[in-house]
Amino acid sequence: MNTKYHVYLNYEERRLVIKSLNDLRNRLISEGKYTDLIDEVLVKVANAKIKKMKVVSKSS
Repeated sequence: MNTKYHVYLNYEERRLVIKSLNDLRNRLISEGKYTDLIDEVLVKVANAKIKKMKVVSKSS
């Protein structure tokens, strides 16, 4: 079964994910390891559509 997950990130979270993936990719390159999976995820995150959402917080 191929399950899809949707992750909603704000601008800062998206920036941190891209930076972290890039740091991991650079580390793997320096260790001489394959980066194919990281490259795929990095491209998906970088090219993901930006959807504006309204968040409503209910206080008790």
